[in-house]
Amino acid sequence: MRTIRVLREDGGGLVGGLKNTVATGGDGWRDNECEEGVYPRFGACSRRGGEADAGTQLPRATSLLPSFPPLLPAPCLCHSPGGPGRADMAETLFWTPLLVVLLAGLGDTEAQQTTLHPLVGRVFVHTLDHETFLSLPEHVAVPPAVHITYHAHLQGHPDLPRWLRYTQRSPHHPGFLYGSATPEDRGRQVIEVTAYNRDSFDTTPQRLVLEIGDPEGPLLPYQAEFLVRSHDVEEVLPSTPASRFLSALGGLWEPGELQLLNITSALDRGGRVPLPIEGRKEGVYIKVGSASPFSTCLKMVASPDSHARCAQGQPPLLSCYDTLAPHFRVDWCNVTLVDKSVPEPADEVPTQGDGILEHDPFFCPPTEAPDHDFLVDALVTLLVPLLVALLLTLLLAYVMCCRREGRLKRDLATSDIQMVHHCTIHGNTEELRQMAASREVPRPLSTLPMFNVRTGERLPPRVDSAQVPLILDQH
Repeated sequence: MRTIRVLREDGGGLVGGLKNTVATGGDGWRDNECEEGVYPRFGACSRRGGEADAGTQLPRATSLLPSFPPLLPAPCLCHSPGGPGRADMAETLFWTPLLVVLLAGLGDTEAQQTTLHPLVGRVFVHTLDHETFLSLPEHVAVPPAVHITYHAHLQGHPDLPRWLRYTQRSPHHPGFLYGSATPEDRGRQVIEVTAYNRDSFDTTPQRLVLEIGDPEGPLLPYQAEFLVRSHDVEEVLPSTPASRFLSALGGLWEPGELQLLNITSALDRGGRVPLPIEGRKEGVYIKVGSASPFSTCLKMVASPDSHARCAQGQPPLLSCYDTLAPHFRVDWCNVTLVDKSVPEPADEVPTQGDGILEHDPFFCPPTEAPDHDFLVDALVTLLVPLLVALLLTLLLAYVMCCRREGRLKRDLATSDIQMVHHCTIHGNTEELRQMAASREVPRPLSTLPMFNVRTGERLPPRVDSAQVPLILDQH
């Protein structure tokens, strides 16, 4: 019995290395063999000329490999163990479509490009939606459990430009690129955004081309910045809350067109993350500009009297109705007004003088400074301490070395009675040391308890307290 190795196309998938079997008409299965000169082709044994034998039709085998689209024709080739050439051809035809599919998949990951037009001095907000990066059809909603995070950076740089910021509350929420371009940022900037799917580990790149230009229309010299404590920055970035804020602010300002200039999180201004208490927000700074002058109400809020009341913990002076409440809780002690309608005075260029101070009656420096030789002062400063130290050293050496008395001279100058007394004390000390070293020598009477000094008698104690250790735990 010969085993036939088959490589054929089955339902859009490639099946290789399977054994062809045919039904015997009963419940069992048996191996199929082609006759001499007949090779299985497209599920049937066909001869060299290509004719098929209808009576030996092979069943479809179950695919054990992932399904790929039929990119190349994959005819069924059979070979016996003695035909290695056909095996190489079969393996080649198997791996070629797989490589083509992988290369096609890499080609699909080319970054999408979107062109945007931010304006200098105007707020720019771009939302990074999950639908854009998942490439779902319009009628298909984004699954609520999908986790996507983003990483954005300037092309050729590891971070975003200084005027652009990125924020995202959680992987379930969309991301935002926001900021206000400055005149130095005019031109073309390319932002590369990469979306990471935390569930399937897929990455999707996108390229944002920012064409930064100057705004059209009148200038906005009157600018006011408000601290809104009832919102986070990502809650104000969408267009609906921003439009609601401008509409509510119109009741406090003179009639005119209000435009958003910048939106900044309070954390970027040195604010702290609030405690995990319901209703506590991080806060956001909203900067608004207009061509109309400030209203009397806003001027009163930013007056020195209002700042003095705020320093004392009192509410500021607000002469009009707060139209921003209750949707927006504004900290009126942190309102800043900037008036650019009046040009700032140019900085005065300092004039260089002749370098001579004006006459001062209290300061009369000497006109001439005579030459002075500091050699004598240096010698006195160095040599006098050295000479004093040398004299003290010589005196100490004389006392220590030249005024010593020998032992023999000392013994001759000492009386005999004093010497005998000294020797007696020394001998008694040695004897006591020897007695203390030997335990068999009886103890002196003076060390025994109940000793009578006058008679020398003692009572036999019940317990020798001298043998009791000071610390009872040492038994």
